[in-house]
Amino acid sequence: MSQHRTQNRWLVVVGAVLIQLCLGAVYAWSVFTPELLAAGWSRLDTQIVFAVGLASFALMMLVAGRQLTRWGPRRLAIAGGVTLGLGYLFAGLTGGSSFWGVLLGVGLIGGLGIGLGYVVPIAVGMNWFPDRKGLITGLAVAGFGFGAMIWVKLASNWGNLLANHGLATTFILYGAIFATLVLIGSRWMVMPPPGWKPAGYQPPPQRAGSGGEEFTLGEMLHTPQFYLIFLTFAVSAGAGLMSVGLMQLYPMEALQANGYSATEAMVIAGTAMAIFFSLANGVGRIVWGIISDRLGRKQAVILMTGSQGIILLAFASMAGHEYLLYLGAMLIGFNFGGNFALFPALTADEFGNRSVGQNYPWIFLSYGVGGIVFPILGGLLGDLGNFSLAFAICGSACLVGAVAAAILFPPHKEEAHQPFSVHGFLHQLHLFDHEEGEPKKG
Repeated sequence: MSQHRTQNRWLVVVGAVLIQLCLGAVYAWSVFTPELLAAGWSRLDTQIVFAVGLASFALMMLVAGRQLTRWGPRRLAIAGGVTLGLGYLFAGLTGGSSFWGVLLGVGLIGGLGIGLGYVVPIAVGMNWFPDRKGLITGLAVAGFGFGAMIWVKLASNWGNLLANHGLATTFILYGAIFATLVLIGSRWMVMPPPGWKPAGYQPPPQRAGSGGEEFTLGEMLHTPQFYLIFLTFAVSAGAGLMSVGLMQLYPMEALQANGYSATEAMVIAGTAMAIFFSLANGVGRIVWGIISDRLGRKQAVILMTGSQGIILLAFASMAGHEYLLYLGAMLIGFNFGGNFALFPALTADEFGNRSVGQNYPWIFLSYGVGGIVFPILGGLLGDLGNFSLAFAICGSACLVGAVAAAILFPPHKEEAHQPFSVHGFLHQLHLFDHEEGEPKKG
């Protein structure tokens, strides 16, 4: 096989990180909210834009998953980068603080661009690294978390873009940067040649839970496992997304209530979001991927979601104290980032390695559901002066998600062709060995 067709697979990681750095702009949204509030927006307005961006992101992934094999990963990535760039350009050209301009540009168009590009590094990475699914998924999406830190800091105290140039120019600059970096990263977004595999790698057996049994989309949608994973991802990601949108607003209020000045509160809350949350978000994607390769995907999801629930329940008592705020932001960001390493790999394990590009967007739709419900809930309760209740609800929901993950077991293709019933589900759950994917004996 010719050398040019078998590129160094680690170049895929380089391209993936460049692309995801730009797509992670969605998590930098909170850096713009103080400027928008000063321009007359309500807290709910800011969360509506954020929720629209998340929903359009998730819905467009359904289209992207179907187009992946038709367009090819490189063309799909380019389309995503151009669309994302045009969205931010539109927001800037309409003034930067126009609600409808920002909603359509950053929220709708930008979200569509992110959705087009997001699935590409995951699907390409898993095909080049079938032997390290957790690690490579974590690396592929780590840029998404680190990107938030970069774009937040450039807009604030690293580059002072907002202070020196205003919202409109910052949006335009970001649009140009995003389009350029995604175009560069798309250079390495190609699938390995047919039949290629890493040296020494043996494909998994055709066994449930190993990633070797391939499910079509229709088969996956007929399994109870799909809905358990969907529920867990929706509450875990949704809680984190609400935290992203409020990680600057809520601590600023809590800190000032504890005697900090407005300026001090803004600096501390900005540091919590831009450094502790964002950096831990990126690190969490890599670390949770490694953990899942060792402990197993299911155990990692239970641990991540359960601990996130406990931290969110405690966050109301942490947000008004500088160092506790930093700790809370770091832990929430660390667990939140883990979602994007664990759930693609879990989808591959449950429904097939080769089918992940088509199946994961439907799992990821739960991200859009959580991204609508929880951020808007946080905005509404924030306008009512009850941020702490929003975090308590999210924490409780994460604990429910951990229970849903705990009863997850590997599916069989033949089960996907049978009508789903609660009795049948509980019967399968009783007879199944969760760890090995084989019927219990005796």
